[in-house]
Formats: sequence, C-alpha cells, structure tokens
Amino acid sequence: MKIFLGVALIVLGLAISIFPFFTDCQSQGNFLTTSTGKEVAMKCHWAGAAEIATGVPLLALGVIMVATRRKSDLFYLGIVGVILGAFAIMIPNNLIGVCQTPTMICHTVMNPSLTIFGSLAIACGLGAMVLARKSKD
Repeated sequence: MKIFLGVALIVLGLAISIFPFFTDCQSQGNFLTTSTGKEVAMKCHWAGAAEIATGVPLLALGVIMVATRRKSDLFYLGIVGVILGAFAIMIPNNLIGVCQTPTMICHTVMNPSLTIFGSLAIACGLGAMVLARKSKD
C-alpha cells in the first residue's frame, strides 16, 4: 500500500507540474496586450508556473515514500503531502488565480483539474498518515 501511495504521488506531482502548461491561455495563443502593444502572459500562466513549486516536491515526496521503511517517516511524509496538495489547490483558486472570463480554458479545464489533483494528493497524504499509524514498525 505504501508503494501504491508513493507511485500515486509521483504521478500527481508530474501531472501538477506539467498539465497547466497545456491548459493555460498562453498555450492556446491568448495574451494580454498592453497599451503600448506589448504582449504579456496572463495570470493563469503564472499560476501554472507556480504549480511547479508544488509538483516537483510532491514528485520527490513520492520517491522518498516508496523508499522509506520507517513508519514515523511515512507519517511525516504524509503530512508534507497534505500540505503540498493544499497548496496545489490554493494557487489557482486563492493565491494567484486564473483569468476572470469563465469561458477561458484555464477557468474551465486547468482550475478544476488542479483542484482534483490537489485533492488526490491530500487523500494520498492522509492515507499515508493512517497507514503509518496502523502499521507496526
């Protein structure tokens, strides 16, 4: 079970890191244009870039979780997984956000997907914590 949770966190870390770059407005050719005519990346692009800061540590956490043998380590890795999953949800919803237009791809695809990925990471972290408490060292 510990290996399954670790592999799931590896996959979720990859998904959180890579998925936003295919579902932000910039990947669809949309940019903000300033009054001087300069094109600037939209807010959702920066939210996607910030997701790397949660996805890569989550991936490393999954690798460590697969390799660890001590239940106390598994418990603390679960706590970190819950925190990183919460940040994966908070970046597009609260901290940076996505575009305001509800029909944009970042609003319809990226934000819900990252919310699901973050929720699954939280579930894996909680599962690791429960597994560590129930297993015998």
